[in-house]
Amino acid sequence: MERTIRVVIAKPGLDGHDRGAKIIARSLRDAGMEVIYTGLHQTPEQIVETAIQEDADAVGISILSGAHMTLVPRIVEGLRANEAEDVLVVVGGTIPVEDADELKRLGVAEVFTPGAPTAAIVDFLRSALAPA
Repeated sequence: MERTIRVVIAKPGLDGHDRGAKIIARSLRDAGMEVIYTGLHQTPEQIVETAIQEDADAVGISILSGAHMTLVPRIVEGLRANEAEDVLVVVGGTIPVEDADELKRLGVAEVFTPGAPTAAIVDFLRSALAPA
């Protein structure tokens, strides 16, 4: 029996636009994943705490505010500091290519920009989190 993938979808910082995050959350749920949506205006520390408390396999960060190079590294570092570096981190939003490359160097598994098909996100998570 296949285990259910648990994903925390989070909106860090002051970004108040959550339609995309809700669409992704619903798509992941419809694909059979368990989704925990944190709501708006979460701190990196709150996101890390939720991921740990919920025993998440992945954290999906939705960010449109331009603060991705400040907030996302704090989430990745927070997971590492709490010995939860096995939690996969993916980011979605308006992220310039050069910033996406840097985020990946810092430990983000993948960056999805506007227009990414929801099926591609589902497939990526399933593939990345498949049992070895």
